[in-house]
Amino acid sequence: MNSFIGTYECKIDDKGRLKVPSALIKQMENFGDKAFIVKRSVFQSCLEVYPARAWDKVMGKINKLNRFIKKNADFIRVFTAGVRTAELDNAGRLQISKDLANFAGLQKEIVVTGAGELFEIWDKEAYEKVISIDEADFASLAEEVMGAFDEEE
Repeated sequence: MNSFIGTYECKIDDKGRLKVPSALIKQMENFGDKAFIVKRSVFQSCLEVYPARAWDKVMGKINKLNRFIKKNADFIRVFTAGVRTAELDNAGRLQISKDLANFAGLQKEIVVTGAGELFEIWDKEAYEKVISIDEADFASLAEEVMGAFDEEE
């Protein structure tokens, strides 16, 4: 399975174009997708960028939900709100729509960080705040999230 790795400080221009770092472009090529899906994060004020195949897996799960159950229909509507397709242009830039940039509070200075089969786009100041968790708090979180996994799985 391919994963995006690394954290990159970048800039976004006034037209919403993000110059993607060459190391990340190389990783994008490993996924074999030209198109990427950009969406609002569910839990944070950042954007998530999925290769098309990874997005198809997510939508496969979503499409199994019964839309005649109101909470499912509400979830699907909000989850897919603002979703955009994007491709790198010839200069290696990714266009971020104005509504998505506003959602994530993207200013000039941004951070792009790998998050498994997707990568996230953050306003630099917001990213610094969210990762400045106390060591003891992070150790507790790591134990809670990862402690149940068997090493041999």
